[in-house]
Amino acid sequence: MKTMRVAGVMSGTSLDGIDVAVVDLRGAGFKTKFEVVAVGSVPYPQPVREALLAISNTTAHTGQVARLSFLLGELYADAIRSLCAKAKVKDLQLIGCHGQTIFHEGAPVPFLGKKIASTFQIGESAVIADRLGVPVISNFRERDVAAGGRGAPLVPYVDYLLFRHPKRYRVAINIGGIANLSLIPPAAGPETVVAFDTGPGNMVIDQLVEWFTGKRYDEGGAIAARGTANETVLKDLLRDPYYKRKAPKTAGREQYGKEFVARLLATGLAFEDLVATATALTARTLARAIPKEADDVIVAGGGVHNATLMAQIPKARPSSDFGIHPDAKEAIAFAILAYESWHGRPGNLPSATGARRAVTLGKLTRQ
Repeated sequence: MKTMRVAGVMSGTSLDGIDVAVVDLRGAGFKTKFEVVAVGSVPYPQPVREALLAISNTTAHTGQVARLSFLLGELYADAIRSLCAKAKVKDLQLIGCHGQTIFHEGAPVPFLGKKIASTFQIGESAVIADRLGVPVISNFRERDVAAGGRGAPLVPYVDYLLFRHPKRYRVAINIGGIANLSLIPPAAGPETVVAFDTGPGNMVIDQLVEWFTGKRYDEGGAIAARGTANETVLKDLLRDPYYKRKAPKTAGREQYGKEFVARLLATGLAFEDLVATATALTARTLARAIPKEADDVIVAGGGVHNATLMAQIPKARPSSDFGIHPDAKEAIAFAILAYESWHGRPGNLPSATGARRAVTLGKLTRQ
């Protein structure tokens, strides 16, 4: 089978920017072989980030949503073009673009006489295809939701491909805005992989830091290191029934957005203690979900750079120790998922999302 060159594009709930990975792929399914050609990241301009926050999980003008969707298409195309030029990458054949989630409700709720689950990612794929002259697969989550799944997490398919081991129990974690993990027992088949969102990742920490300082994140976990986690507040936060709910389950800005941060601010804790408490919440909800028998805890995402957070997660090691760039894993994942979709193969794991069956993900926009 010939090698196919695919770009994966990811912008997550942390709203920090656009991650791009160019990957050469060959083979099929869980026998797929890959080589990462180039990775890069472009931060969102502050006005774009503020505009996205203003339409996420809230009442918004349809014109604003439409404009931002087309603007993101331009920004995604620019990010891919910039990385390819910098890394001297040619012959791109396909793009997999996750898009920017502005609403996600994976569990059905009553709506106008029916029970509806829904998810909404923006970032117009037609713009990307037109600007780069390359076909684009986008909107991966919708197909899983239509098949009865939660639409997330989708990365476990790739976690299994990357990290399965015949003898070691591995836990693959991604700490973006939301934290999620994949449980991969030794010699596990894909149908036995369990995955779910554990709760907040960087989202609450970032909102607090931005509220008090205007900066986007706690660099290296330095602010949390100066504070003390408040055990009374933590105990109250950890009573949330979500943490005891069985998988599949998903979380998002709907649970950990501005209302959640307002609740923390109302405690009256000092800034450093608030950040330390939010950091401990992320670590403890992850730690609760990591089986004691786990051999390797492999962490990717922006949270890997927060030393204070990493120190509180049992057995945590960056995914770079296992050959995967921690800032690019999800971009790599959507390159792989796009490759599978292009060939008409399923890309979800029903054991992770709760879907009735494995389905081919995404929508194709031809160049």
